[in-house]
Amino acid sequence: MTDIGEIVEAARELAWAGRWQRALSLLDATDGGFPVAVTAAEVALESDWFSGSNLAPARLAAAAPLGSSWDLDFLWFRHDYLIRINAGQDAPDLRGRAAELGERAPDPVRCGWARMYQGLVEDNLLGRRDLAPAHYEAALKAGETVDLRLEREALRHLGDHDRDNGDLKAAYERWGRATALSSRAGLVPGLLTQLILLAVVARDEGDEAGARMLAREIARAAEAIGAQRPYAQAVAFMNDAPR
Repeated sequence: MTDIGEIVEAARELAWAGRWQRALSLLDATDGGFPVAVTAAEVALESDWFSGSNLAPARLAAAAPLGSSWDLDFLWFRHDYLIRINAGQDAPDLRGRAAELGERAPDPVRCGWARMYQGLVEDNLLGRRDLAPAHYEAALKAGETVDLRLEREALRHLGDHDRDNGDLKAAYERWGRATALSSRAGLVPGLLTQLILLAVVARDEGDEAGARMLAREIARAAEAIGAQRPYAQAVAFMNDAPR
């Protein structure tokens, strides 16, 4: 008998590794109803996030008639966040939606993810950076040793605030831990985006040649797997080099 849970987890791991189409092919060949449809929407969103595709809207719409869950609601929220980020729009409505997701989260880890996105909304869409770290700290506490991806995400953004506050040592420590967690969790595109932050540290410390070499290799690796977002970030980093 086919174990739907094992297939779902395999598809998610393929998606985290940047094998989005392979993950979707696996799920499309599996008759698993609502859980498989939700996972397909998650995979599609991962693809949209890193490769610049536009697969999530159709997959989310396909899952909606089959059932309802916190996970599906959270995917819709993440999709809407991505749309706003790409368009450079503010999003006061997303603040309330993230808070509501946190209030009805069925477990501490999912609550941590909602808190993570509350911080991201304050940070990246509403320009209220002073409010974000408390949400990231809550997310870190929820994910530590339990969800490597959540722990990595919280450390990544807390390190950004450390750097803004002039504490490069703390930023490097958090970003170094987040880089290791990216590898442990099998997050290939996520590892590339994390390595860009280490290139930032190298530049801050005056190692421009090392920073540019790292960014160049990130761009090469990202282009090879079709991860357009990390590729664009690495190219922009090289183009912004001090004159």
